[in-house]
Amino acid sequence: MTTDAAERSAFAPAKINLTLRIGRKRADGYHDLESLVVFADTGDTLRLAPGPSLALTVDGPTADHAGPSSDNLVLRAARALQAQIGGLRIGHFHLTKSTPVAAGLGGGSSDAAAALRLLAQLNALPLHDARLTGVARATGADVPVCLDPKPRLMRGIGDILSPPLDLPALPAVLVNAGVPVPTGAVFGALAAARAGRAPACDDDPASRYVEAGGLPSFASLLDALAASSNDLETPALSLFPAVGETLDAMRALSACRFARMSGSGGTCFGLFETADDAKRAAVALRHHHPGWWVQATTLGAAPAWR
Repeated sequence: MTTDAAERSAFAPAKINLTLRIGRKRADGYHDLESLVVFADTGDTLRLAPGPSLALTVDGPTADHAGPSSDNLVLRAARALQAQIGGLRIGHFHLTKSTPVAAGLGGGSSDAAAALRLLAQLNALPLHDARLTGVARATGADVPVCLDPKPRLMRGIGDILSPPLDLPALPAVLVNAGVPVPTGAVFGALAAARAGRAPACDDDPASRYVEAGGLPSFASLLDALAASSNDLETPALSLFPAVGETLDAMRALSACRFARMSGSGGTCFGLFETADDAKRAAVALRHHHPGWWVQATTLGAAPAWR
């Protein structure tokens, strides 16, 4: 194992579900799902200073909404890996929280995955080490896909991942109206709407398109997304009108080519043909909605280390 004592840093990118199909509820309480996942070049930053004990401090624009540090997924993942590997080198984590919470961006999961990457680097562990991937699965359904943040199809309960996908970079704007959208409430509304008639989730047009191979163009990817869905969007809209307001505001922009809610909400993404279009859209949205969280970004593969 390495003896390097220098502080190191990892980027925890926001996760975006371009599509999300929700299938039947399993005996273990989870739902089968299928999702086309990409990552943004905006997110949180996690630092690790090697030391004798595990600790976590949190700051940043959205730190006040991140909950108690003692229950943060960063420490849960680190403690679980420490229990798996005797003599694991650990230390003090410092999280700079920039993404909104309960927002459909996989923020806590991405933070936990960043912690595992930092511990892997500190201890000279490969990312495919079975103990590392096992802890990722046990920590949360979104943690495995965030461990090596590249475009992928995610299936099962988030534990079945495709190889990295060769998708075009997507200029985008992320918007959150500042209203937390609890995942449990959204799944409850979905269950009530379906009344036990949940479909299989292996018929997603976007997934079939991506798996057919080749590099999709921006236009053809938009066609595939339009033929697909986020099954949680309608139940989220029924419970949280702010989600609809953000979608309406995005779709009203003339340069926006496609808009959808990510994950269980309430962050919505809009896709644009150029980065300049996305930047101008972000300026306009901030002007008309100064209380909203608005970020121009590029969706695709995010750097695992920064």
